[in-house]
Amino acid sequence: MRMLVNARNGSVAIDGDRIADGGGRFDIVIDCPEADVRPGLINAHDHLHRNHYGRLGAGRYPNAYRWAEDIQLRFSREIAKGRLLPLRAALLAGAWKNLFCGVTTVVHHDKWEADFERGFPIRVAKVASADSLGMTEQIEASGNGPFCLHVAEGVDEVAADELDALDCRALLNSNLIAVHGVGIGESSVGRFQRSGAALTWCPTSNRFLFGRTASKVLLESGCDVLLGSDSRVTGDGDLLDELNAARAERILDDARLADAIGATAARRLGLAEPSLEPGSKADLILVGRPLGAARSDDVALTVVDGIPQVASTEVARQLGSLAKRGAMMRVGRVSRWTNQQGENVQ
Repeated sequence: MRMLVNARNGSVAIDGDRIADGGGRFDIVIDCPEADVRPGLINAHDHLHRNHYGRLGAGRYPNAYRWAEDIQLRFSREIAKGRLLPLRAALLAGAWKNLFCGVTTVVHHDKWEADFERGFPIRVAKVASADSLGMTEQIEASGNGPFCLHVAEGVDEVAADELDALDCRALLNSNLIAVHGVGIGESSVGRFQRSGAALTWCPTSNRFLFGRTASKVLLESGCDVLLGSDSRVTGDGDLLDELNAARAERILDDARLADAIGATAARRLGLAEPSLEPGSKADLILVGRPLGAARSDDVALTVVDGIPQVASTEVARQLGSLAKRGAMMRVGRVSRWTNQQGENVQ
């Protein structure tokens, strides 16, 4: 399929799953002069199968281990109900949450699922991970590739001591992508930065659980920062909600935040840098506002591997025969046409 997207800031051509030169005939032409076309976003931290539960937790916790214990008791009914949803349906709930806000690649911080290779609508980055030092009996890093781990997720000594434990086990290195890092104290920031490890920042999840997030000293230390939404079990919503929250912290400038969901995230996760240049993967979005101010209802189109997956009603009308093969879906307050079959037009 060949598709041309005409946006406020320019035009992008797609041929199959790649960005192409603009010449020739197109099967679909999308005109959306009120939105900008840009590369799809990268969400560096989610648990796709947990987004349908809703937020779980009561009050602030010293660390994530105490939170996990508490919700098993306090919210046992909600957890039991959530587990009744079939796995694929649960994974798809997380996928559509991400697609609605313009995410085209997501890190699923749990075991790899076969569903990701069977018509799944979003690209899931295949990155090694383990839960945390306190929840995983034996942790084996991934060798030379990126390795995601919940680190110092809390505000007490248990959380703060995890950096020492990582160092002792030779896990504090340039492969590590430390998720959260709330408990990394000022005296440990230099060691973390020198190790070459990266930080995945999830500010709304942190504030919900602990009343604070990663420190300004850590975020300004020069370490690579990625941005993650976490699941709706603890996070506010989606990656754009997280981006808005990160921006409101007034610690990182807009350029670094854009890289946290773009170039920096891609480099640290071993992915191709998001691009609209010919030959690049055709992952793109149409968004009506600047990213730092955008919400999911500002995303008019999300394309993954050259396939429109989510579209506003106005854009869906321009999808030709593909539009008939999708259905309307609501995620939160936003309704969109969705390509639920994940199929392309031949």
